[in-house]
Amino acid sequence: MTSLGQWIADLFAPYGLAGWLLAIFILFYIDAILFPTLPELFVVLFYIGGSGEVANWEYIILILVTIALAEVAGLTTLYLIVKRIRVPRRIQSVVQKYKNFLLCRDEKMILVNRVAPVLPFIGAFVALCGWSYRKSILYTVIGGTIKYGLILIASTFFLTYFSSGTAQIVTLSMIAVIIAISFVLSIRRRKKMESENETCPT
Repeated sequence: MTSLGQWIADLFAPYGLAGWLLAIFILFYIDAILFPTLPELFVVLFYIGGSGEVANWEYIILILVTIALAEVAGLTTLYLIVKRIRVPRRIQSVVQKYKNFLLCRDEKMILVNRVAPVLPFIGAFVALCGWSYRKSILYTVIGGTIKYGLILIASTFFLTYFSSGTAQIVTLSMIAVIIAISFVLSIRRRKKMESENETCPT
């Protein structure tokens, strides 16, 4: 774990299931408003750490609800902040120009961002682009539920049919592959956007 993730885990793990869920909420909230926290990795680590206290399917549902609440809170926080401050026109212009080179130019980009993350600080982006807040929340919840639901289901399968040590290795390897693929797709998409920007007449 990173130092931040380890600190949060150590702080809340003694409180059992509620502690693990609170740790997940905090990390996903930080990921939404400040900086990336490798949520794919931590959701699995915290799932493994808190498993056994309730049935797997119940724990998965609790985690997914916690993730949804954290991401909605993060998006809403940035959205309200940007709506209430006077953003310099230069920044607004840069955001609008950036939006024009996205694969999708509306709220659906939030779904695409789950696979190829090129859209940081989504709440601020929603506010600056004038996207629908309700649709943005909907796509955030749908995208997060699908992505992390599949990750947790796969983790449950590994924990059920492999020994504890093997299951953790296989699960973490899966997460490493997912993160690597997302990173590669993100880099490729950004390079394509930069190329389109260079060829686009000013």
